[in-house]
Amino acid sequence: MNEVALLIAATLASGTPLAVAGLGLLLNEKAGVLNLGAEGMMLVAAIAGFATALATGSDVLAFAAGAGAGALMAAVFALLVIGLNTNQYATGLALSLFGGGFSAFVGVGFVGKKLEDRVPFEVPVLADIPFIGPALFKQHWMVYVAIALVVGLSWFLYRSRAGLVLRAVGESPESAHALGYPVRLIRFAAVLGGGALCGVAGAFLSVVYAPLWVEGLVAGRGWIALALTTFATWRPARVLLGAYLFGGVTMLQFALQGAGVDVSSQLLTMLPYLATIVVLALISRNPLWIRINMPASLGKPFHPGA
Repeated sequence: MNEVALLIAATLASGTPLAVAGLGLLLNEKAGVLNLGAEGMMLVAAIAGFATALATGSDVLAFAAGAGAGALMAAVFALLVIGLNTNQYATGLALSLFGGGFSAFVGVGFVGKKLEDRVPFEVPVLADIPFIGPALFKQHWMVYVAIALVVGLSWFLYRSRAGLVLRAVGESPESAHALGYPVRLIRFAAVLGGGALCGVAGAFLSVVYAPLWVEGLVAGRGWIALALTTFATWRPARVLLGAYLFGGVTMLQFALQGAGVDVSSQLLTMLPYLATIVVLALISRNPLWIRINMPASLGKPFHPGA
């Protein structure tokens, strides 16, 4: 029973960076912008967060540095695709490649260093409940922030006027522009917000989840976060559930190895990515369902006055 509780706790921790990054990418896509640079943004944010945590010992400052690094990378992307109307797909891929190389270059001096052990976080009273306490209430506070982000983003998108305008821009930027809304400015703000969330996710990986720095630390999680938005049909709550699903698959490989299951470690490492491919393949069998839920202008540039 204790092993199950620990597996649940590990699943929540593993799914948190996927959820936060997925929510950031969902915010971009609701505004009609597809950013394939999540992997690169998370890598740059991871080294920024780790370096800040190593220098200050503060998780809050580390997350702020990660958010800033992610937002800065996103701003470059936004200037290119929104300001200069470059191709969103090519620019996103270039951002991802740049982030991988830049983070490896900057992080050379941090390889092999490790952060000091921090005091474990526990929710008073609830953490003492048998099974439930160890499973749910002995997590880093960022795990609970991710859940709050889902609630907040859901309210923003579907209950606020600003969220309605954002979704209108993603559905029909021409109509929104005709009504007097600054489409490009709204998209720029959405991309910055999404980049900041991807940055927080990257910092979580290097500061809390690892906590150390090695080249390629993100290990494909940016691409999984991109797949999550489609898997979730652009719904925040489903992004969270999908993140925990993929987090559980990731932790399953360690549980199986710990149980002595005679399976190749390389095969177990493939499980999260294999699950991503299977889920996307199943969803793609119903293209009408995707078209109904996908923002109509996703990936399409907008030229005022064109």
